[in-house]
Amino acid sequence: MSALQAIKRFRIRELRATALPSPALVKSAPKTKLYPSSASSSRNKVPVASIENPFIPKLNPKTGRWAPPKYSLRHQALLVKKARESGTLALLPPGPKISVVEIAAATGQAIVPGPSASEKSQVQNAASLWTRPIEWTGEVKEKKVLGAEIGNRLYAGKKRMFKGHKWQRIAEKREKRRALLMRSMPKRIKEFKQYYKRRRPHPLKPPRTAKNAKLPF
Repeated sequence: MSALQAIKRFRIRELRATALPSPALVKSAPKTKLYPSSASSSRNKVPVASIENPFIPKLNPKTGRWAPPKYSLRHQALLVKKARESGTLALLPPGPKISVVEIAAATGQAIVPGPSASEKSQVQNAASLWTRPIEWTGEVKEKKVLGAEIGNRLYAGKKRMFKGHKWQRIAEKREKRRALLMRSMPKRIKEFKQYYKRRRPHPLKPPRTAKNAKLPF
């Protein structure tokens, strides 16, 4: 399946639940939401479907519980990837994997309600249902991530870039201790040899037993 076909299937799947009237029957559909009309755009009135955002959780007003989003984060990331490949990023709703700012940058417009030039051209030229504009309902809470504005989320706000292995972290301390021990190494070797020389002056003779030695049985 190509990237464009995946976005097309997503849009058609979400639009099936909302019955949009044909452009010829727009005037007879009072419940359909329209963009603010003006003198220049009065001829291009197009019904806008109001659909719940499937990328965000939904609150059940009866039970007070939150239902998970219709699409998992993995599925959302895959759709965003395919939308970037096909150049249809503006057709996706905002969510955890794509922000409102990215969608606005993709359409080349400011974040204000109303039809854009690209949406108008799509409405005028497209004969299929999946390219019609959609109003995604629901509040998208964007989490502020350090370093997102500079493109470095992984190491933003950290004192050091890489933690490293443990032997790398303690290498400097071990080098100092090793240098300190090597500085007095001849003296320590001499003391070590004198210790055993005092204990056993004649190594070939049987070792001396202690005064209070006890048999092991």
